[in-house]
Amino acid sequence: MIEALKSKYRQDSYFEQPLSYIQQRSGEQWLIGYDSQQLNQLIEQYCQQFSQLSQEKAPKILLVEQSPLKFIAAFLAAVASNSHVFLGNPHWVKPEWQQVLKQIHPDLIIGELASIIEPSILNNQHSILNKKYSIINNKPSALIMIPTGGSSGKIRFAIHTWETLMASVAGFHQYFGNKPVNSFCVLPLYHVSGLMQFMRSLTTGGRMVILPFKALKAGEGRDIDPKEFFISLVPTQLAKLINQDAADWLSRFRTVLLGGAPAWESLLTQARQYRIPLALTYGMTETASGVVTLKPEDFLSGNSANSANNSCGQVLPHAKVTIRNGTGEILKANQTGVITIEAKSLFHGYYSASTNLALESELSKFPNRVQTLQSDDLGYFDQQGYLYTVGRRSNKIITGGENVFPA
Repeated sequence: MIEALKSKYRQDSYFEQPLSYIQQRSGEQWLIGYDSQQLNQLIEQYCQQFSQLSQEKAPKILLVEQSPLKFIAAFLAAVASNSHVFLGNPHWVKPEWQQVLKQIHPDLIIGELASIIEPSILNNQHSILNKKYSIINNKPSALIMIPTGGSSGKIRFAIHTWETLMASVAGFHQYFGNKPVNSFCVLPLYHVSGLMQFMRSLTTGGRMVILPFKALKAGEGRDIDPKEFFISLVPTQLAKLINQDAADWLSRFRTVLLGGAPAWESLLTQARQYRIPLALTYGMTETASGVVTLKPEDFLSGNSANSANNSCGQVLPHAKVTIRNGTGEILKANQTGVITIEAKSLFHGYYSASTNLALESELSKFPNRVQTLQSDDLGYFDQQGYLYTVGRRSNKIITGGENVFPA
């Protein structure tokens, strides 16, 4: 059935890719703890469900499924069926959901939101927008909207495509030796940090463990040999695991990616003492995760240990990062300025009902264009090409990997 579905979308290789990867791995138990056959069946069910939506426009699907297997199946089916899929946080509170639903007006919601959705929120406004959309676009195309913000801040959706996410995968894969990427995922799949772990494992032939961080903290998952796995953590999670005597287990991972917020010096000192193979990262939702990473061997050998700041590492192959002054001039080594990013993994802007119409037209004309993103961060490169962040140029706060603008 996956082969039949793949043939349905064969006219454009862009849409064929998600199902091709699933077909290639259909005989493997790569998603540890889950049945790959069940995953295939779920993908087929979702593809059939989504195909019943309008073919004249790209349907807007809000994905808030808490089951990892159903989330993955619905995500892949949505991309393969040319939908616009919005990833939602099941833990958003009612005011946040009201904000999101008014912003996107979904055609279909996958997941249980009945307890917080009010009929007045889901009105007919979206049908008007979709009529405008169908006039501008002759052929719908898949877009992936990843949330950033929340927790008392404004929620925005960064617009990505299968290509932008795959560009991030390719850069990461090359940077770490072109070997299969095995992921031990304790971060949510609706967040870019969790989603990209899934993308890396699926498309590079790796295996994947999905476990809530609370379960890991309680001792689950420690029976899995981590030596071939990557795990991604935020600093507070790393600190909790070290305090719960998990340092030895963490030290056996291939790599422990650390990002989402600045790590404090005493935590990094502890990690070095325990020989935890940390890879400090710099990236964001808008860049489809990391564009700069410090390799574990550099961290353990003392890179930046004697500096006032800790290095984020070197730039990944799919990106170009420069330091610029207020007029846009590129600065030299050891000169502090605004961190500016060019990458094939860069998002295509933030979703809004009006600007998205023009954006779609642009995407069809310039599918491989490279954008430039001026970050909110200040930093500098040393002579060896290692990036150091030294502060922020806005009042934006990063908490758990989310960007929050104080009211």
